[in-house]
Amino acid sequence: MVEVMKLEPVGKDYLWGGTRLREEYGKKIDITPLAETWECSVHPDGKSVIANGEYKGRTLADVLKEHPEYLGSKASNGELPVLIKFIDAKKDLSVQVHPDDKYARAHEHQNGKTEMWYVIDAVEGASLIYGFRHNVTPEILRKAMGTGTLGKHLQKIEVHKGDVYYVPPGTVHAIGAGVMVAEIQESSNVTYRVYDYDRVDKNGMKRELHFDKAVNVMDMSIAPDVSQKPRMVRYYPGCSRELLCRCKYFEVERVQVTKGSSFSVMHSSFQVVMCLDGYGEIETSDEDRKPMRFQKGETMFLPAGIGRCRMLGDVEALKIRC
Repeated sequence: MVEVMKLEPVGKDYLWGGTRLREEYGKKIDITPLAETWECSVHPDGKSVIANGEYKGRTLADVLKEHPEYLGSKASNGELPVLIKFIDAKKDLSVQVHPDDKYARAHEHQNGKTEMWYVIDAVEGASLIYGFRHNVTPEILRKAMGTGTLGKHLQKIEVHKGDVYYVPPGTVHAIGAGVMVAEIQESSNVTYRVYDYDRVDKNGMKRELHFDKAVNVMDMSIAPDVSQKPRMVRYYPGCSRELLCRCKYFEVERVQVTKGSSFSVMHSSFQVVMCLDGYGEIETSDEDRKPMRFQKGETMFLPAGIGRCRMLGDVEALKIRC
């Protein structure tokens, strides 16, 4: 019988990152800054590795290539549809936008990038950029770039721990300094930078901007209202559950376990458990296998069809499936 796979992430040292993923989330990745950890990824730019069991030391990408049934029947193209990250923004990220599937596949030979953020933590007064305050045009944006006034067109939103933001392709956006998020996105690494605060990298070079491509894919209308609304939390003996996001690419649920939470991983889809806080273990119906223990900062891949599972402990986690 297949087993729960604990994953070793890949780190990224983007210039805006901090040190919290190493100091608070136990990431043994010796790069500074440690901006992102790609927790569950088969993308060529960063493949997560299996840390236990039969497939220990192999990439998740290779195992799923051999066993596409682990993805489940909903993954129609035989590829893991998601890339799951922790992000520690010590400084502001660049103002950026992502293309949709049609544009990205035609011009970048990758998927587009639909994404969702769950705010794990945010310092007082932290913010993010989400869309435009009013309708704009390429000409308005180009002039604003030249005069350093782009900010007056952007919608800036104060963020707090527990907020959720769905970011469809074409939405200009940026995570602000002092924000830590769990990001669930399509399996893609296509980003078009619009503005990067004239920063330079460790080699003294400004990072490339992609203005012309950005305006080709950008939604230039007024941004929708993304103010936080009450979410429905369902309470069960020993746990609570709330649906954070459901779109054509993924479904994300937040689970708070105080004693135990039972769930099933059907043949239709894999599931990924991302531990945000606490510690616990996952039991499966295979009595010959020991429970998979995990703690804050760790991520597990549960192959489709693994069946009945039970999460025990004192845990805050995200559960992701397609």
